[in-house]
Amino acid sequence: MLRAVLLFPLLCLALLSASFSARAAMEIQVIGGAANKIAVAMVPFQAAPGQPVPALDEIAGNDLDRSGQFRRVDVSGTPPPRAPAQVNYSIWRSKGADALVIGQVTTLPGGRYEVRFYLLDVIKQAQLAGYSYTISASQWRATAHQIADIIYEKLTGTRGAFSSRIAYVQKQGKRYELRVADADGQNPRTVMRSGESVISPRFSPDGARIAYVSFEDKKPVVYVQSLQNGSRRKVAAFKGSNSAPAWAPDGRRLAVVLTRDDASQIYLINADGSGLTRLTRGGNLDTEPVFAPDGQTIYFTSDRGGSAQIYRVAASGGDPRRVTFSGSYNVSPAISPDGRYLAYISREEGRFSVVLHELASGQTRVLTDTARDESPSFAPNGQAVLYATVQGGRGILGTASLDGKTRARLSESGVDAREPAWGP
Repeated sequence: MLRAVLLFPLLCLALLSASFSARAAMEIQVIGGAANKIAVAMVPFQAAPGQPVPALDEIAGNDLDRSGQFRRVDVSGTPPPRAPAQVNYSIWRSKGADALVIGQVTTLPGGRYEVRFYLLDVIKQAQLAGYSYTISASQWRATAHQIADIIYEKLTGTRGAFSSRIAYVQKQGKRYELRVADADGQNPRTVMRSGESVISPRFSPDGARIAYVSFEDKKPVVYVQSLQNGSRRKVAAFKGSNSAPAWAPDGRRLAVVLTRDDASQIYLINADGSGLTRLTRGGNLDTEPVFAPDGQTIYFTSDRGGSAQIYRVAASGGDPRRVTFSGSYNVSPAISPDGRYLAYISREEGRFSVVLHELASGQTRVLTDTARDESPSFAPNGQAVLYATVQGGRGILGTASLDGKTRARLSESGVDAREPAWGP
């Protein structure tokens, strides 16, 4: 549990290759849901011959299911409307629907498709959204996620996060792969692969780069890699350990953890590896920094009080202040995009769980029911937390809503997934 917190294993060998390749995708299991779900009738879109699979409405519907905020209404036995003028609202009211989604796909020359979809308020008998897209087959899943984002925002008032991406490390045998996938775990790409450990991936604020720690040089070194062309550079490769990169909100700087001058301490460095400055001092172990959304504060894990707890310090320097007081072991801080919540891993009676901490009130809530959780990361809309855990003896990824009532588990047979991060 502490391998990425206070200690690093000494692992060695060489980088095997770096590539952007499609691989097998994860399976999703959704557990629980909100007490009062929005009832949505998703009519299968009128399909075009030879269109990609799964269908757009199936992908978008699965996105909504994973959020736990919606209940899908049975649409069987009802003539499917394709346009708002064809909708008989009384039929859908009798089915208990609050909202109705309809659409159609048309084949265009050159292997392209025209997609039309409409979101309708069944109670008010009004159109909430109507969009038309001209897309290629390669844009199929992205369009489905965009449709789900529109539905989510129109019906909840909060922007969706289905079009975002996640990063994680997959281990199979002695091979490590850093992957980037859609938020549902589908459409994965291998960013880099190595025969040595890869940890702590973090998306840049604009999503164009990813920072991570690789042991390919027989020690932990921080890299920043472009997700567009695969080029990368060593940002922190000082003597000793270089670890735990965290992006500043402007994408120009990183907080990193180094042992070059003392025990594990936090430093700031420009994204090109220049301008190194030290932030924390002392013989204690400081690690796992993360910037607050305003860039003015950094939260981090430290044992300066005798046990691992979460602290914060001004990004310009100063005296750190302790944030967590409940429990004797709290690590791996993550801050919600609105700065309201802190998520972290807490150990209680031998169980490692994801805890949500409201910074203003100090109130806490356990979000997970598993026992070996690590690496929490907020969705870009702040409505869920991504984390890694262990199920059936292997690593899987999970998400939990902020009330802890909805959990989804993402897993792939025969491999371990770990070190997740949720990006733009």
